[in-house]
Amino acid sequence: MNKSENSLHVLVVDDEQGIREGAERILSRMGFTVSTASRGAAGLEIIYAEPVHIVFLDLKMPGIGGMEVLARIKEFNEKIMVIVVTGFATLETAIEAMKKGAYDFIPKPFEPDSLRMVVRRAQERMELSLEAERLEKERNRTLLDLDNEKSRTRTIIESLPNGVVVTNTEGVVVLMNPAFLLYLNLDVTLKPGKKIGEYVDDEGFCERVMALSQGDCPSGNDSSSYELALPDNKFMMAEGRCILGEENECLGAVLILADITAMKALDQLKSDFVAKVSHELRSPLSTIHEQLVMVEKKPENDEYLLSRAREKTNGLISLIGDLLDLSRIEEGHAGEEAQPVLVDELLESIVDFIKAQAESRKQSLKLELPVEKNLPPVFADPMALESIFGNLIANAIKYTQDGGSIKVRLELLDNQLQVAVIDNGFGMEARQIDKLFTKFFRIKTEKTRYITGTGLGLSIVKSLIDKLNGSISVTSQPDQGSTFTVRLPIMEKSH
Repeated sequence: MNKSENSLHVLVVDDEQGIREGAERILSRMGFTVSTASRGAAGLEIIYAEPVHIVFLDLKMPGIGGMEVLARIKEFNEKIMVIVVTGFATLETAIEAMKKGAYDFIPKPFEPDSLRMVVRRAQERMELSLEAERLEKERNRTLLDLDNEKSRTRTIIESLPNGVVVTNTEGVVVLMNPAFLLYLNLDVTLKPGKKIGEYVDDEGFCERVMALSQGDCPSGNDSSSYELALPDNKFMMAEGRCILGEENECLGAVLILADITAMKALDQLKSDFVAKVSHELRSPLSTIHEQLVMVEKKPENDEYLLSRAREKTNGLISLIGDLLDLSRIEEGHAGEEAQPVLVDELLESIVDFIKAQAESRKQSLKLELPVEKNLPPVFADPMALESIFGNLIANAIKYTQDGGSIKVRLELLDNQLQVAVIDNGFGMEARQIDKLFTKFFRIKTEKTRYITGTGLGLSIVKSLIDKLNGSISVTSQPDQGSTFTVRLPIMEKSH
């Protein structure tokens, strides 16, 4: 091999010694590094062993033919520029070779000037290609350095609560922070260096990343948004932008991932709320309207219709009251008037007040207090406690058949006050208990479908108990009754 200062390596593959030696002299004087081979197999060994940029390839040789050598060269490295040398071959064969990837051809016998001219063309083309490749690597290197550098910028990116991922123009991830891996439930030991599709299994997201990475950027300063749905009902919002270089060329893309699961849940809750309230308001209002129209048409008053209208009106007032209570709780205004409360005295007052409802349905309502007196107080808002126990006892009366029994039992257990509301009413299934404290959830069976209510009472109860650092549990069996157990800590007034 004749070595030169020129960075380009030329290989001459020809079975004629004179052609090989003549070409080597001319190309060496032009500054190329030159290698020669008399057979196709020998030429392939050189190509496999060291970098070769330009190949002069004779199409007619013993052993492996020139067309097959061309195919193997292109399979190994399609960037190698092959100039076919035709002698006995026809022009059609040379054209066929060019269709299969050859860059140019030169016929035998050739003059030194012809050889110089064709190799100069190949040299210019190869140098342009190498320069473009170098610039591309330089661009990619600037992004890859983001992952390698131990700088303050890197530290900041890794500490961000939102997920960050950076890709190059090929869509290969060059940087990602721990939050990105955490959000997507990926192995924290994963490293950059693979296509974005290897990390995120979402075709639409990957297409958006590829578009941004290749310069398809939104106009102005706008970012491109994409909502990413993940398993376990998790949702991410990805905001992406192109990364532009000094000459406004696209170097890749950067995307920020934010967890919007809570926002999606809130949007769904708002939708459910609007739908439920619309239904709950429309139905009783329609009933009231129809009943009042019927009363107007009758010369005498119809007590039944008027009582039904009054019942529906009370239902609307109750719904509005529950909505206001729920709003106060969620805004953090409930429980602000905390003070020591004697729960036994509070329960006596509630039971005395609500006993008339139970008696109207021939139900027994009993309060069971512990033998020991002077129970310690609970530090809480009395209105909140009244709402908790008033709701639970009223529900027990509603969901117990006429003639049934309800017990309210107070005990002191493990430095906590425990209040159990026990009934022998309709009861419920285990799957219904799981949804019991969900807003607007109501148990509907043949026995309960005529019971009116807003479906907000137990949700309010649960929210108030949570604010008091207490707990509530439920046990129930269909047609055997239910027990709601509330436990409240005995608290000292801290300020």
